[in-house]
Amino acid sequence: MSSKAKIGLIGAGWWATANHLPVLVDRDDIELASVCRLGADELQQVKDRFGFTHATEDYRELLETPDLKGVVVASPHTLHYEHALAALKKGLHVLCEKPLTTRGIEARELVAEADRQGVELMVPYGWHYSEFIQHAKLQMDKEAIGEIEFVMCHMASPIRSLLEGKQFLSTGGGAGENMFEPSADTWADPEIAGGGYALAQMSHSAGLAYWLTNLEADSVSALISSPTSKVELYDSFSVKFKNGAIGSFSGAGALPDNQQFQLDVRVFGSEGVMTVDCDRARLEILRHDGNNFDMKLEPDAGAYFGGGPTANFADIVSGKTKTNWVPGWAGMRAIEMIDAAYRSVESGNTEAV
Repeated sequence: MSSKAKIGLIGAGWWATANHLPVLVDRDDIELASVCRLGADELQQVKDRFGFTHATEDYRELLETPDLKGVVVASPHTLHYEHALAALKKGLHVLCEKPLTTRGIEARELVAEADRQGVELMVPYGWHYSEFIQHAKLQMDKEAIGEIEFVMCHMASPIRSLLEGKQFLSTGGGAGENMFEPSADTWADPEIAGGGYALAQMSHSAGLAYWLTNLEADSVSALISSPTSKVELYDSFSVKFKNGAIGSFSGAGALPDNQQFQLDVRVFGSEGVMTVDCDRARLEILRHDGNNFDMKLEPDAGAYFGGGPTANFADIVSGKTKTNWVPGWAGMRAIEMIDAAYRSVESGNTEAV
């Protein structure tokens, strides 16, 4: 009997083959037990390249793999809920690509099911594995700026062509090379993507902001813009949190190609302000009492670490750690906000989470 922990993959497209599988295939404690994707030729290519024991086009068959310990869900956005819930109900650890789901009620159900089963639900936010981001989390948990009163969170990405359904020039960030090109429909078709920039990318920045602050959104008023695409390119959300604080979340999917992501979170509290700036590699705490902090960082300290969540997942599945740096509840709170924002756009009113 193999001592390796068995992992399955549901959805073996562009990002899964460029990031998750290159990490997992190099682990001597992980067995790539089964892979599921549509398209017999592509499925066979993935099976052969990464050495999967079994391959299928039916995710239900994959979930019957004997002694399976965990599943990576990297299917299109609107299928995440179905695939992740089925895996969780089998008592499996799940790493579910962001966005966790497309609706808040679905995200809450996934988190609740993981709790019931006593397994880990993870959403792969690569920035959480940067040393300065983890230090920022430590400082926030210590209430370094006092009671949170206001949050600013902005993200921008060079993915305009992706959201427009055109040929996409990958910006990197993965652990390996591209095996497939991104499917245009997965990102640009509202019926498959579930939404635009907010789900595709702001789920990253919002997940980081909610993880750092532990806040919960109470209501959202939103505007979006789709000048050249069927899904939105620009987002602007005004948020009221359950603790009485307010916040502003914005996103833009139109940076020029080959530019790096912009991600900036600023948290204002009763005792000071903390700035987390990924593209400028900056962590700063300014306090009213003058006891300030400025972490010295290398210029590339804020680079996206795509392989971090996958390695963390492998460590959890193989029993090497119980630490989950990308917990499902952070992804859930991001989706709760985004779901309410989309409803606000439709109604023209502030919407409750």
